[in-house]
Amino acid sequence: MKILIMGLPGSGKTYLAKRLQPLLEAAWYNADIVRDMANDWDFSPQGRIRQSLRMKNLADFEKKHGRMVICDFVCPTKKTKDNFDPDITIWMNTIKEGRYEDTNKMFEEPSDVNFRITEMNDSNHEMIAREILNNV
Repeated sequence: MKILIMGLPGSGKTYLAKRLQPLLEAAWYNADIVRDMANDWDFSPQGRIRQSLRMKNLADFEKKHGRMVICDFVCPTKKTKDNFDPDITIWMNTIKEGRYEDTNKMFEEPSDVNFRITEMNDSNHEMIAREILNNV
């Protein structure tokens, strides 16, 4: 199962993923770490598509081997989300603007999400983990 945690920079994607990962016993890929490993810091539309495909390849590998996987990245457009093709989408809708104007301008509010988080708290990860594990 591929779980996407998406949202603007600073919305709490990594915070949530770090707490959710041990509860689900899932593999976890963070976009900044993956970009660093690829030495690819291109945030153009083409660079963002490349990153979504990179994250998809990592997640597909884990899923193919029977593991649950969490990927946290901005995933700013419908195309990047469609490229990744998540089984479950968690949208961190906790802020109206991120710290990068170019990302704010291109970010498209997702229409089909499984979980919409509107506030950061110390229990979101527990609620989400329960829901996911009850439906696996």
